[in-house]
Amino acid sequence: MIARALSIFLVLYALGFILFSVTLGRPAGGGVKRSDAAVVITGGPGRIEHGMEVLADKKAGRMLIAGADPSVTKDDLIRRLGGRSKLVNCCVDLGSESVDTRSNAEEAQRWLERRKFRSLRLITSDWHMRRARYEFAKLLGDEYVIVPDAVRSQPSFTTLFGEYNKYLLRRLSVLLEI
Repeated sequence: MIARALSIFLVLYALGFILFSVTLGRPAGGGVKRSDAAVVITGGPGRIEHGMEVLADKKAGRMLIAGADPSVTKDDLIRRLGGRSKLVNCCVDLGSESVDTRSNAEEAQRWLERRKFRSLRLITSDWHMRRARYEFAKLLGDEYVIVPDAVRSQPSFTTLFGEYNKYLLRRLSVLLEI
């Protein structure tokens, strides 16, 4: 009896992982309306660059880079991006209060409230989008329109497996109110 229950659990867990792996976040389509803001979660290649493209294409009015190292300045960002000083100086805010996905959402919420924004493009890697969107939606609720805009990547099995487990554990902790 216990062996059967454990087998069913393992099969469901494995099927869930397969489903998770083949349904990664996608870039926002071209038909998506302009957002008040873009929120980029640091930690993966191409995220900030994609956020800058969103700003340059006027798909968002302002951008927060959440979870930036406190020592990073706008000048550092301009050097990294090979220019774009006008866009960075006018429209980019560096947030250094957050250290994980949940605190990224908290930092973004404070920033959105200060600026009185009501819609945002959430920019992160495709493998991270499901958990990031969950955290943002849980915290922001229906007060904000969240448009997921994932950066395509080639995540390793280890990255996917780790992210799947983090996502499941976060959902479980919310369910159990831990």
